Amino acid sequence: MNENNGIFYGIGVGTGDPEYLTLKAVRLIQQADVIAYLKSDKGVSIARDIASEWIKEQQQIIILMPYKTNRDAANKAYDTAENKISGYLQQGLSVAFICEGDPLFFGSYIYLHQRLSQHYHCKIVPGISSINAATALAQIPLTQQNETLAVVTSRNSDEEILSVLDNHSSVVIMKAGIARPRLLALIKQSKRLENTCYVQRAGQKGEVVIHDVSQLIGKGDYFSLLVVR
Repeated sequence: MNENNGIFYGIGVGTGDPEYLTLKAVRLIQQADVIAYLKSDKGVSIARDIASEWIKEQQQIIILMPYKTNRDAANKAYDTAENKISGYLQQGLSVAFICEGDPLFFGSYIYLHQRLSQHYHCKIVPGISSINAATALAQIPLTQQNETLAVVTSRNSDEEILSVLDNHSSVVIMKAGIARPRLLALIKQSKRLENTCYVQRAGQKGEVVIHDVSQLIGKGDYFSLLVVR
């Protein structure tokens, strides 16, 4: 690695509440020469909105991200971002990529780290994940003593989800809203419905906590999860 290159930072900004940012995250955002972040095809950038108070007059790399199941367009967007970020790093400038939640927990930063870490120095600042924000909001302890925790998403198969429900004390199912009826049916099949909580947009406007999930009908919000105790 060329020691004259800049450092690439992956900075977690939490789930929505700006006060979730760590002091280190705030300091590095303020000091960075360049700020990079994702923006949806609808012009929304949650990460930038969260960190906007600390972004000053730095240059910005806006990564337009099409949120589709097919990953081809997303990979092209990350490839384009890699080239832009590399250009700044080769000038000796620091680039801070800000992302929702924690950079290495289902974080968009992972895809850039995989592209850049072999050639440039990378540093990662952890952030409050959606699990931490949701369980704090719902006041649910995730684990105690010798209990185990498993994390899956709605993209996992029925068999995989049933397996973790049968074998772990606590289970968190991410991206739950888009497949909520299916997931609740699986939890009911495992006889754990009464110990399940649904949390939506924790740390954001419109946050919702529902402890009696039997009242839920139809699909829910994309930014949601189910916590099974």
